[in-house]
Amino acid sequence: MDSTVTVGVIGGSGFYDLGADTSPVRVATPWGEAEAHIGDLAGVPVAFVPRHGAGHTLPPHRVEYRANLWALRCLGVAHVVASFACGSLVGEWGPGTLVVPDQLIDRTRGRADTIYDSFEEGPAHAPFADPYAPAVRAALLAAASERGEPAADGATVVVIDGPRFATRAESRLYRSWGADVINMTQYPETVLATELGLSYGAVGLVTDFDAGLEDRPDVAAVTQEAVFEEFARHLPRLRAVVLDAARGLAAG
Repeated sequence: MDSTVTVGVIGGSGFYDLGADTSPVRVATPWGEAEAHIGDLAGVPVAFVPRHGAGHTLPPHRVEYRANLWALRCLGVAHVVASFACGSLVGEWGPGTLVVPDQLIDRTRGRADTIYDSFEEGPAHAPFADPYAPAVRAALLAAASERGEPAADGATVVVIDGPRFATRAESRLYRSWGADVINMTQYPETVLATELGLSYGAVGLVTDFDAGLEDRPDVAAVTQEAVFEEFARHLPRLRAVVLDAARGLAAG
Protein backbone atom coordinates (compact mmCIF):
# COMPACT_ATOMS: atom_id res chain seq x y z
CA MET A 1 0.00 0.00 0.00
CA ASP A 2 1.20 3.51 -0.80
CA SER A 3 1.76 5.06 2.62
CA THR A 4 1.22 8.64 1.43
CA VAL A 5 -1.88 10.08 3.07
CA THR A 6 -3.49 12.72 0.84
CA VAL A 7 -7.09 12.59 2.02
CA GLY A 8 -8.49 13.28 5.47
CA VAL A 9 -11.96 12.49 6.79
CA ILE A 10 -13.57 14.40 9.65
CA GLY A 11 -16.46 12.57 11.27
CA GLY A 12 -19.25 14.51 12.90
CA SER A 13 -21.89 13.52 15.43
CA GLY A 14 -22.28 9.75 15.46
CA PHE A 15 -19.46 9.18 12.95
CA TYR A 16 -16.63 8.21 15.28
CA ASP A 17 -14.59 5.72 13.23
CA LEU A 18 -13.82 4.68 9.67
CA GLY A 19 -15.39 1.26 10.07
CA ALA A 20 -11.95 -0.25 9.37
CA ASP A 21 -8.81 -1.01 11.35
CA THR A 22 -6.85 2.16 12.10
CA SER A 23 -3.62 3.16 13.81
CA PRO A 24 -3.63 6.24 16.04
CA VAL A 25 -1.11 9.00 15.36
CA ARG A 26 -0.54 11.92 17.71
CA VAL A 27 0.57 15.16 16.11
CA ALA A 28 2.01 18.17 17.93
CA THR A 29 0.40 21.45 16.85
CA PRO A 30 0.66 25.06 18.05
CA TRP A 31 -2.62 24.43 19.92
CA GLY A 32 -1.71 21.18 21.62
CA GLU A 33 -1.66 17.57 20.50
CA ALA A 34 -4.23 16.28 18.05
CA GLU A 35 -4.97 12.64 17.38
CA ALA A 36 -5.71 11.21 13.96
CA HIS A 37 -6.30 7.61 12.93
CA ILE A 38 -4.73 6.20 9.78
CA GLY A 39 -6.75 3.51 8.02
CA ASP A 40 -6.61 1.55 4.78
CA LEU A 41 -9.66 1.86 2.52
CA ALA A 42 -9.20 -0.71 -0.24
CA GLY A 43 -5.54 0.15 -0.53
CA VAL A 44 -6.03 3.88 -0.05
CA PRO A 45 -4.60 5.39 3.17
CA VAL A 46 -6.92 7.88 4.84
CA ALA A 47 -6.44 10.00 7.96
CA PHE A 48 -9.54 10.15 10.16
CA VAL A 49 -10.38 12.64 12.90
CA PRO A 50 -13.55 12.34 15.02
CA ARG A 51 -14.48 16.01 15.40
CA HIS A 52 -16.05 15.65 18.85
CA GLY A 53 -13.46 13.21 20.16
CA ALA A 54 -13.97 9.60 21.14
CA GLY A 55 -17.38 9.18 22.73
CA HIS A 56 -18.49 12.70 21.74
CA THR A 57 -16.86 14.39 24.72
CA LEU A 58 -16.33 17.79 23.08
CA PRO A 59 -19.25 20.20 22.55
CA PRO A 60 -19.12 22.19 19.30
CA HIS A 61 -17.67 25.35 20.85
CA ARG A 62 -14.85 23.39 22.54
CA VAL A 63 -13.59 21.49 19.50
CA GLU A 64 -10.00 22.52 18.71
CA TYR A 65 -10.59 22.95 14.99
CA ARG A 66 -7.16 24.50 14.43
CA ALA A 67 -5.29 21.53 15.89
CA ASN A 68 -7.37 19.00 13.96
CA LEU A 69 -6.76 20.61 10.59
CA TRP A 70 -3.11 21.42 11.30
CA ALA A 71 -2.55 17.75 12.17
CA LEU A 72 -4.16 16.61 8.93
CA ARG A 73 -1.93 18.93 6.92
CA CYS A 74 1.15 17.67 8.80
CA LEU A 75 0.22 14.13 7.76
CA GLY A 76 0.26 15.17 4.10
CA VAL A 77 -3.47 15.63 3.61
CA ALA A 78 -4.50 17.84 0.68
CA HIS A 79 -8.25 17.09 0.54
CA VAL A 80 -10.64 16.95 3.51
CA VAL A 81 -14.04 15.25 3.36
CA ALA A 82 -16.21 16.09 6.37
CA SER A 83 -19.61 15.02 7.63
CA PHE A 84 -22.03 16.84 9.88
CA ALA A 85 -25.52 16.58 11.30
CA CYS A 86 -27.94 19.38 10.53
CA GLY A 87 -31.49 20.56 10.96
CA SER A 88 -33.53 21.39 7.89
CA LEU A 89 -35.01 24.85 7.36
CA VAL A 90 -36.56 23.68 4.07
CA GLY A 91 -39.83 21.78 4.25
CA GLU A 92 -39.00 19.33 1.46
CA TRP A 93 -35.68 18.25 3.02
CA GLY A 94 -36.73 15.87 5.76
CA PRO A 95 -34.70 13.60 8.05
CA GLY A 96 -32.40 11.34 6.06
CA THR A 97 -31.72 13.90 3.33
CA LEU A 98 -28.08 14.25 2.30
CA VAL A 99 -26.93 17.80 1.56
CA VAL A 100 -23.66 18.95 -0.06
CA PRO A 101 -23.45 22.66 0.84
CA ASP A 102 -21.77 25.41 -1.14
CA GLN A 103 -22.30 28.39 1.18
CA LEU A 104 -22.49 29.25 4.88
CA ILE A 105 -23.49 32.01 7.27
CA ASP A 106 -21.44 32.32 10.46
CA ARG A 107 -23.44 33.08 13.61
CA THR A 108 -20.86 31.80 16.11
CA ARG A 109 -19.28 34.00 18.75
CA GLY A 110 -15.79 34.00 20.21
CA ARG A 111 -14.44 30.93 18.45
CA ALA A 112 -10.80 30.92 17.37
CA ASP A 113 -11.27 31.13 13.62
CA THR A 114 -7.81 31.88 12.24
CA ILE A 115 -4.31 30.44 12.42
CA TYR A 116 -2.91 33.98 12.09
CA ASP A 117 -2.56 35.60 15.49
CA SER A 118 -0.14 38.16 14.08
CA PHE A 119 0.86 39.59 10.72
CA GLU A 120 4.60 39.61 11.48
CA GLU A 121 5.25 37.87 8.16
CA GLY A 122 2.80 40.09 6.29
CA PRO A 123 -1.00 40.36 5.97
CA ALA A 124 -2.90 37.09 5.49
CA HIS A 125 -6.53 37.59 4.49
CA ALA A 126 -8.05 34.35 3.22
CA PRO A 127 -10.43 34.45 0.25
CA PHE A 128 -13.70 32.93 1.43
CA ALA A 129 -16.38 33.80 -1.13
CA ASP A 130 -16.78 30.08 -1.85
CA PRO A 131 -16.18 28.19 1.41
CA TYR A 132 -16.39 24.68 -0.09
CA ALA A 133 -13.91 23.33 -2.63
CA PRO A 134 -15.55 22.41 -5.97
CA ALA A 135 -13.40 19.28 -6.33
CA VAL A 136 -14.50 17.83 -2.99
CA ARG A 137 -18.13 18.79 -3.60
CA ALA A 138 -17.97 17.05 -6.98
CA ALA A 139 -16.47 13.92 -5.40
CA LEU A 140 -19.24 13.79 -2.79
CA LEU A 141 -22.00 14.29 -5.35
CA ALA A 142 -20.48 11.65 -7.63
CA ALA A 143 -20.17 9.19 -4.75
CA ALA A 144 -23.80 9.76 -3.76
CA SER A 145 -25.00 9.38 -7.35
CA GLU A 146 -23.06 6.16 -7.91
CA ARG A 147 -24.68 4.69 -4.81
CA GLY A 148 -28.14 5.80 -5.87
CA GLU A 149 -28.33 8.21 -2.96
CA PRO A 150 -30.09 11.48 -3.83
CA ALA A 151 -28.09 14.41 -2.47
CA ALA A 152 -29.02 18.09 -2.57
CA ASP A 153 -26.44 19.89 -4.73
CA GLY A 154 -25.85 23.22 -3.02
CA ALA A 155 -27.18 24.65 0.23
CA THR A 156 -26.46 27.46 2.65
CA VAL A 157 -25.57 26.34 6.17
CA VAL A 158 -26.15 28.73 9.03
CA VAL A 159 -23.72 27.86 11.82
CA ILE A 160 -24.70 28.58 15.42
CA ASP A 161 -22.68 28.19 18.60
CA GLY A 162 -24.79 25.60 20.35
CA PRO A 163 -24.87 23.47 22.25
CA ARG A 164 -28.48 24.62 22.60
CA PHE A 165 -30.80 24.41 19.62
CA ALA A 166 -32.39 27.47 18.01
CA THR A 167 -35.57 29.22 19.12
CA ARG A 168 -38.53 29.35 16.74
CA ALA A 169 -37.83 33.05 16.13
CA GLU A 170 -34.18 32.36 15.28
CA SER A 171 -35.14 29.53 12.97
CA ARG A 172 -37.62 31.83 11.22
CA LEU A 173 -34.93 34.51 10.88
CA TYR A 174 -32.37 32.15 9.38
CA ARG A 175 -34.93 30.88 6.90
CA SER A 176 -35.68 34.46 5.84
CA TRP A 177 -31.97 34.96 5.18
CA GLY A 178 -31.97 32.09 2.71
CA ALA A 179 -30.35 29.48 4.95
CA ASP A 180 -31.33 25.91 4.09
CA VAL A 181 -29.87 23.94 7.00
CA ILE A 182 -28.57 24.71 10.48
CA ASN A 183 -25.46 23.24 12.14
CA MET A 184 -22.99 23.93 14.96
CA THR A 185 -19.57 22.92 13.56
CA GLN A 186 -19.12 23.97 9.93
CA TYR A 187 -17.50 27.20 11.10
CA PRO A 188 -14.60 27.72 11.71
CA GLU A 189 -13.61 24.35 10.24
CA THR A 190 -14.17 25.62 6.71
CA VAL A 191 -12.15 28.82 6.98
CA LEU A 192 -9.27 27.18 8.83
CA ALA A 193 -9.00 24.59 6.06
CA THR A 194 -8.85 27.47 3.59
CA GLU A 195 -6.08 29.22 5.53
CA LEU A 196 -4.09 25.98 5.64
CA GLY A 197 -4.44 25.40 1.91
CA LEU A 198 -6.64 22.33 2.30
CA SER A 199 -9.34 21.52 -0.23
CA TYR A 200 -12.41 21.10 2.00
CA GLY A 201 -15.92 19.83 1.33
CA ALA A 202 -18.68 18.36 3.47
CA VAL A 203 -21.89 16.40 3.36
CA GLY A 204 -24.64 17.01 5.88
CA LEU A 205 -27.23 14.53 7.09
CA VAL A 206 -30.57 16.10 7.94
CA THR A 207 -31.77 14.75 11.28
CA ASP A 208 -34.66 17.10 12.08
CA PHE A 209 -36.65 20.21 11.18
CA ASP A 210 -34.93 22.45 13.75
CA ALA A 211 -37.66 24.33 15.67
CA GLY A 212 -40.38 22.63 13.61
CA LEU A 213 -42.45 23.71 10.62
CA GLU A 214 -44.89 26.56 11.11
CA ASP A 215 -47.44 25.07 8.71
CA ARG A 216 -47.07 21.57 10.19
CA PRO A 217 -48.10 21.48 13.87
CA ASP A 218 -47.51 17.71 13.82
CA VAL A 219 -43.75 18.27 13.29
CA ALA A 220 -42.10 18.60 16.68
CA ALA A 221 -39.10 20.78 17.49
CA VAL A 222 -35.73 19.05 17.55
CA THR A 223 -34.45 17.11 20.55
CA GLN A 224 -31.02 15.62 21.19
CA GLU A 225 -32.54 12.15 21.31
CA ALA A 226 -34.13 12.57 17.88
CA VAL A 227 -30.88 13.81 16.34
CA PHE A 228 -28.83 10.84 17.49
CA GLU A 229 -31.57 8.37 16.63
CA GLU A 230 -31.84 9.67 13.06
CA PHE A 231 -28.07 9.88 12.65
CA ALA A 232 -27.61 6.27 13.77
CA ARG A 233 -30.34 5.15 11.37
CA HIS A 234 -28.68 6.78 8.36
CA LEU A 235 -25.01 6.50 9.32
CA PRO A 236 -24.26 3.57 6.97
CA ARG A 237 -25.47 5.64 4.00
CA LEU A 238 -23.51 8.69 5.07
CA ARG A 239 -20.31 6.76 5.81
CA ALA A 240 -20.45 4.99 2.44
CA VAL A 241 -20.74 8.29 0.54
CA VAL A 242 -17.95 9.94 2.54
CA LEU A 243 -15.54 7.05 2.14
CA ASP A 244 -16.30 6.61 -1.56
CA ALA A 245 -15.61 10.32 -2.07
CA ALA A 246 -12.35 10.00 -0.10
CA ARG A 247 -11.22 7.08 -2.26
CA GLY A 248 -12.11 8.97 -5.41
CA LEU A 249 -10.09 12.01 -4.35
CA ALA A 250 -7.11 9.87 -3.36
CA ALA A 251 -7.17 8.17 -6.75
CA GLY A 252 -6.91 11.55 -8.42
